[in-house]
Amino acid sequence: MNVFFEEDGTFKVASIMSETDSALQVESISGKRSKIKANHVLLRFDAPLAGFLEAANQEAEPLDLDFLWECCGDEEFGFAEFAADYYGRKPSAIESAAIAIKLHSAPVYFNRKGKGRYKAAPAEILKAALAGLEKKRLLAEKMARFVAQLKAQQMPDELWQKRDMLLYAPDKNSFEYKTLDTAANALHTSHIKLLHACGAIPSIHDYHLGAFLREYFADGTDFKAEDAAAALANLQFEDLPLADAEAFSIDDSTTTEIDDAFSIKPLADGLMRVGIHISAPALGIAVDSPLDVEAMQRLSTVYMPGHKITMLPEAVIRPFSLDAGTIKPVLSLYLEVNADYTITKRESKVERIRVADNLRHDTLEPLFNENTLAADSGHPYWANLLFLFNLSESLEKARGKYDPTKPPQIDYNFYVSDGVISIVGRRRGSPMDKLVAELMIEANQQWGALLAEHEVPGLYRAQTGGRVFMTTKAEPHLGLGVAQYAWSTSPLRRAVDLINQRQIISVVQGTAPAYPPKSDALTTHMRNFELTYKSYSEFQARMERYWSLQYLIQEQIEEVHATVWRENIVKIDFPPLMTKVYGLPALKPGTRVGLKVQEVDTLLIEFRPKFISVLEEAPTILEIDEDEVFIETPVAVELPKSEESAPAEVNPEAT
Repeated sequence: MNVFFEEDGTFKVASIMSETDSALQVESISGKRSKIKANHVLLRFDAPLAGFLEAANQEAEPLDLDFLWECCGDEEFGFAEFAADYYGRKPSAIESAAIAIKLHSAPVYFNRKGKGRYKAAPAEILKAALAGLEKKRLLAEKMARFVAQLKAQQMPDELWQKRDMLLYAPDKNSFEYKTLDTAANALHTSHIKLLHACGAIPSIHDYHLGAFLREYFADGTDFKAEDAAAALANLQFEDLPLADAEAFSIDDSTTTEIDDAFSIKPLADGLMRVGIHISAPALGIAVDSPLDVEAMQRLSTVYMPGHKITMLPEAVIRPFSLDAGTIKPVLSLYLEVNADYTITKRESKVERIRVADNLRHDTLEPLFNENTLAADSGHPYWANLLFLFNLSESLEKARGKYDPTKPPQIDYNFYVSDGVISIVGRRRGSPMDKLVAELMIEANQQWGALLAEHEVPGLYRAQTGGRVFMTTKAEPHLGLGVAQYAWSTSPLRRAVDLINQRQIISVVQGTAPAYPPKSDALTTHMRNFELTYKSYSEFQARMERYWSLQYLIQEQIEEVHATVWRENIVKIDFPPLMTKVYGLPALKPGTRVGLKVQEVDTLLIEFRPKFISVLEEAPTILEIDEDEVFIETPVAVELPKSEESAPAEVNPEAT
């Protein structure tokens, strides 16, 4: 005797070996023996096992579900009785099994009420269920068509409409995501790679930029307070005294927000008066005004090669930027300097100053560098620059940071024109660089001290225990060797500096501070700035990495030289890249190696070099430049960021 039974939701057949009231020992056609419960048996039959299920399935195939549903009535029924009614006679075992298989295969039509028992679904429920099934069928057909298009590197229009979602904020429950996922899995590639292959990423640069803009400038980069900004162009500052000296600035050629300048004037008894002049937008932007609200949302200018998103609108920048040939309001720090470059007096003023020149790095450095310090190079500002450089070295020594033996570090400026990248190195610590950096440190530490002396809160950068952090109290910055350090010299580009400038001006002019002690607004702005500024800096580093990789492609570079930083991480000489080298042998930090460029992927920001050879063994004494931050996909490596060498600015326009 054989049995037709249900087990784990499927139908099976077997021969009975033995049985009790509650269970049977059976043997399948393959010879496998098992024990089944008696109530799982639906049908006993004498027909041969071989071919039984195949015949039953073949019999069930042409049965019409709609007809079966109409014939079964409204009451609960068993499959065997229904089979007899359907065939109008005693059905064969194969026919009964066919009915069971057909009923079981259509839960939409027939609700299960137990082993071998069913009840017809109500008409309205069946109608809705069938509509749902038809919708799924059509979606499945459409997905199959779209998957075929994607595999052929064609982007279906319907998926193109959801391109932004697929690129930046994938909804895993959406039809479009599931379609893309199915195609990507079939091709063994990533979603982003497939979208790029299908033309959904026309510009890799814009794809990376778009990810950043989506998060931080979801409503676009246009300013909402343009009308308020335009009104600043008509502000008059004639009530402020006019300085009795003319100023000049030193910036990169791409700088448009000029917020610092210098002046020098001889005094009696061999003294020289050095002026550090900072643009004063705090005089025109009222606290909590529409312009201020927007500035405190942006918190900083965003820098990237070839482009920037300013913190303030152009209509605000121009009235305060220290452009050559203009008279602008400034916050000034004056230093009276002896012949030995010691400072005898410091004084802060809010005033106007005439800006004589905007000196630019590219034209200044050939005439003012290490080799031109001994004799006049012919530059009209050479004497003044030499005095400021000597003063800067004196200031550096006073901080305990002067070290002429320290190997030079290189900063890189990225210039993009019509998609062509040029990368220009500039030696950090050069006379031009040191001059500006040290005078900015002097201003930031002295104005921080001024606020602390008058018990007016400000926003400080501090470093203790190796950790750099922001605080509203004057605390030491050990990395810089100063008792306090308050960012104050870039108010056109950084919200912290704008906030601190308001506080400093209140002390200089003897008015109530914009942010009183224990100000919640001050603390909130500080926390927001820390998070935002870190994200902006990471984005800038990512885009500089993108353009460095693009440079490798553009120049068709096949081999590079590098220095081992640690383990399998190396620093490429040029372009400025740090990356992992898989398969790099165990080498000491500082070892010089040659690498073959294997893979450059600007879409995923990946660089895969291959080790070729050791070029030079590591020196006995090695100083490693840890002032590097780079982003590598899929692994991100962040190295400590030093603030010592150029703390006044952390962006491509830094001086």
